Amino acid sequence: MHEQVVRPDDAPRWPDDLADEVERIRDAGIAGAGGAGFPTHAKWERADSTEYLLVNHQESEPNYVVDKWLGKTRAREFAELFDRLLEDVFDVIVVSAKRTDREAYLRSLEAETGGTIRAPEELPLEVESESGVVFAYTDPTYQYGMESVLLNVVADTVIGSDLPADHGWLVQNTETIYNVSQAFREARPVTSTYVHVDGNVPRHRFLEAPIGTPANTLLEAAGVPPESLPSDAVVASGGPGWCFAVDSPPREFGVTKATNGLLVLEESTVEDNTLGDGRIDVLESRAWGDGDLETEPTATLEPARVRIPLITNPAFEETVRRAEPVVDPGDRVETGQVVAASVPEGISIPQHASIDGTVTAVDETAVEIEAGDRF
Repeated sequence: MHEQVVRPDDAPRWPDDLADEVERIRDAGIAGAGGAGFPTHAKWERADSTEYLLVNHQESEPNYVVDKWLGKTRAREFAELFDRLLEDVFDVIVVSAKRTDREAYLRSLEAETGGTIRAPEELPLEVESESGVVFAYTDPTYQYGMESVLLNVVADTVIGSDLPADHGWLVQNTETIYNVSQAFREARPVTSTYVHVDGNVPRHRFLEAPIGTPANTLLEAAGVPPESLPSDAVVASGGPGWCFAVDSPPREFGVTKATNGLLVLEESTVEDNTLGDGRIDVLESRAWGDGDLETEPTATLEPARVRIPLITNPAFEETVRRAEPVVDPGDRVETGQVVAASVPEGISIPQHASIDGTVTAVDETAVEIEAGDRF
């Protein structure tokens, strides 16, 4: 889980070179935690031809603070990672956040890295003349959370239909970079993620959830068991400005490595605020930020069952290969154990058990595990 701490007598086992870094990222099963869920090692395979790392610390969704909280509470770990990457991989590391978040969340990271501070009026950067870690603060504009928009604002780089790597950049969001840090330091696989539960729920929650945790467990934690949902309720995955309706029943929908939020919305609100691609944008539908908000994880969920997908985002199936199950029903597994291996052809990452228990089902899309005692 994310809370594991390296003891003084257990020094970090840093990778030896870029090839080792890519292997660590792949073996840890890291996928983009910012929403898309694309396998991270595929980006890092081009790191030797990039010069700059952009850490997307914007976290534009209202009421969401996962990245901000990680940056504040794990500042030393980020600083150690940045030092290593500046030695071996990148010329400059740019951390871009909203200026309005600086006082509450960024001061620790600034201090640990000794980074240069650039205000919104100093953007775009002349990145060729920068060095080390640079904090590029922007105005509090929602769209700056999109990597193509942020690259334009921060570095006057227009990527169009290209990839950021085509222009010398590697872009990652903060939680993804944190997972990279843990893979480098401890070879730790991704077995959980941080999720907000919001919208029409009695209690806003900020939770750590094992991968594959069903939506009903999240809803129950927010005080609204699925059976008590109104008939016109819609459960959506994502944040107020960028979410999609969940088509399956809450028990069948499982948290993926890209899940950062779950919203309960009224059907009429969804109908009025759905865009052409199915994206739901309810930023203007309510005063987001009202009420009591959890600004740090208040619980690590312990679901009775998880359903771990073989591919983080099925939308990438033409590009990304599903992992190959290596367990059978009846097998006992421990958290962190590989339950589906990456395949040698194409882009693929392994999937790991997110709880201790017994494998109860293996099919073409997922491995299901029921909780049980350690053996």
